Amino acid sequence: MKNPYAISFGRIPNQYISRDILIEDVLDELNSDIVDEQAFKITGVRGTGKTVTLTAIEKKLREEKNWIVIDLKSNSDVLNDLIANLYSEVPFLATYVDANLNLSAFGIGVNISDKKPTISSDVAIKKILREVKKRKKRVLVVIDEVRKTDAIIDFIQEFQILIREELPIYLIVAGLYEDVEEVENADGLTFFLRASKIEMTPLSLLIIKEKYKETLGISEDVADELAKMTKGYAFAYQAFGKYMWESEKKEITGLVLAQVDEALSQKVYDKIWSELRPVEKWFLSFIAVKETLSVNELLEMTKKKHNEWSTSRKRLIEKGIIDGSIRGQISLRLPRFKEYIKRHEDL
Repeated sequence: MKNPYAISFGRIPNQYISRDILIEDVLDELNSDIVDEQAFKITGVRGTGKTVTLTAIEKKLREEKNWIVIDLKSNSDVLNDLIANLYSEVPFLATYVDANLNLSAFGIGVNISDKKPTISSDVAIKKILREVKKRKKRVLVVIDEVRKTDAIIDFIQEFQILIREELPIYLIVAGLYEDVEEVENADGLTFFLRASKIEMTPLSLLIIKEKYKETLGISEDVADELAKMTKGYAFAYQAFGKYMWESEKKEITGLVLAQVDEALSQKVYDKIWSELRPVEKWFLSFIAVKETLSVNELLEMTKKKHNEWSTSRKRLIEKGIIDGSIRGQISLRLPRFKEYIKRHEDL
């Protein structure tokens, strides 16, 4: 049999643990007669399953006849690319544009000699969406790995106008904490700041354990130990499953741990570590002494005060590296990140 686990980013693995409740909540909102939310932001650290969840939502909506789903890139000319994609992918819109709009200024459609070229993308998208509304359809714009660009800012500002005019356009973006936050804090994007934000929380350890028992044929105790080692981190779930499957062993071996550590390092942790500030790495070297410690212990070890730690604490929580949900306690959220930090210290 083919290994059901995979550590490639972007595609849905065979042993993907679907975030059914999250996905159904978004779909229910988008499909309701009166939609309260027309924009969603999916955010989290690398390897938590943002792209896979986004893909699952997109796939579900593509199966419904009243939805038009368009994938766009944040580094493209977003609004113009949206118009071009609607024209090229939706037959009734191509027919409408060819018969009614001169979009030659965009290199789109046929040149209608008796109509002046539409020179504004704002005007063009409104006319196209009005036709979509007449057909009782809805347009979902999907942007993965969103980041702050002039085109993204322009598009979101236009998006605000479109929804005020009650046009059937919806938006889902996915991105890292810091990238989404940078877009949120851009001038004139108050609407985007208020849009519904979905954080990719850890997977259920109980479901992980049952999946491992089912696919790997291992004992309850070994499956439980594996599940705990993943800490519910989606990439670690795939990595442990992949290398346990390949080992054909019923116990967790040193080789499996080494392979998982290598995959975590190369695919995720090296990038996270490179983006940290020196002071954050310094604090983490103390936090990695044990799985959980109190703030007082950390400050005593580092000889620092609360105000000197607060900024690093905030950033490390936002990056999904530490858990600060229990008052006065600090723990690492990422699996085997303690071992990763120690290897860096040894080097």
